[in-house]
Amino acid sequence: MAQNRNPLRRSPKKVSPPASSSVQRKLRIAVFNRTFSSTGGGAERYSIALVEQLAARHDMHVFSQEIEHAWPGVTYHKVSAPFRKPRWINQLWFSTATWWATRRGFDVVHSHENTWHGDVQTVHVLPVKYNLFRARTGWRLMSRWIKVVTSPRLLVYLGLERLRYAASHGLQVVVTSESLRSIMASTYPGCREMVSVITPGITMPELPVTKLRRSRAREQLGLPTAGACLLFVANDYRKKGLEILLQALAQLPSDVMLAVVGNSSHISEFRAQAEALRLAERVFFLGPLKDVGLAYEASNCLVHPTLEDTFAMVVLEAMAHGLPVVVSGLKYCGISGLLTHGVNALILDDPKDVSHLTHVLEQLLGHQALQDQLVRGAIDFAENYQWREIALKQEAIYFSVVEAKNAASAL
Repeated sequence: MAQNRNPLRRSPKKVSPPASSSVQRKLRIAVFNRTFSSTGGGAERYSIALVEQLAARHDMHVFSQEIEHAWPGVTYHKVSAPFRKPRWINQLWFSTATWWATRRGFDVVHSHENTWHGDVQTVHVLPVKYNLFRARTGWRLMSRWIKVVTSPRLLVYLGLERLRYAASHGLQVVVTSESLRSIMASTYPGCREMVSVITPGITMPELPVTKLRRSRAREQLGLPTAGACLLFVANDYRKKGLEILLQALAQLPSDVMLAVVGNSSHISEFRAQAEALRLAERVFFLGPLKDVGLAYEASNCLVHPTLEDTFAMVVLEAMAHGLPVVVSGLKYCGISGLLTHGVNALILDDPKDVSHLTHVLEQLLGHQALQDQLVRGAIDFAENYQWREIALKQEAIYFSVVEAKNAASAL
């Protein structure tokens, strides 16, 4: 999923096309993402940002079932969704419908979804095959295979994924982190030579975030203007560690609050957990926000004790706003392989360790010098990951696909 606050919902007038030493011919590009909205997850915001950056240079066509986006130079194609549930049937439908719509007439087809077709396949999550079979041997492996062959859902997901990464001339597979590159290489060795890393990026907001701006942001979001505010942003509250964070919050001083941004379908369950921990007056569930930048401005720290993240775009966005970040280590979160503990982030070896998370937050909130160091380190880090430059890497991959197609047709 405005230049003034949210790096991913900026005004079209404020965005310039990426700079390049030489602009090659304009390409006609199809982009697949079932949800094309800034209130979606990191994958959605990633694809939106690339489309926005490249729309002035290429003929961009978006194919999606849910479209909440408008950008000059982008053509939107609504894909029908007659089978919303079960999700695996919808995935198969979306793959078939987009294949039919883009089987000719495009220079490059770029998929952010589990589809069997696409010249560029961007991977945002761990492979289904990896999740199902990693570290399983003997009877545990056999029992997992029995589960797979008796599940139409798993058979469809695995089948689509196998076709998606099948080695073919010109195919390019893009992953969002080096840790995901190694997982892809071990899970689908045939595509090893086709894998490139293009991390998510940001557009730097107006800095610094002053006390006045923070106060105004809190007022707009309905947050208390006094006290320290921790921020949690995710659509999957369980996988991203909200339960652990609530337990840690219960050990912190009563003037520390938590703002939760993301999928509203999980709110009732986690509000009950907050109430059970006597945190009802300290936890604010804000739901999905189109302007997440407002939440960054309102907060003092982002806490991301995720149990699984191939990159964690939210961490980079928070750092761009000058927020200190507390984030799970590389075993759990891809961006941590680029971060340095104590310099630009505080990294958790075990995000499930409540006492350690509590201690880290106490250290951070109680030491202004540490906060200042992390603010400086965060901004310095984020400035190296701006969408203008990252979009050029994606564009280069598009042209390599076209060159490979031209070479194949000349044979």
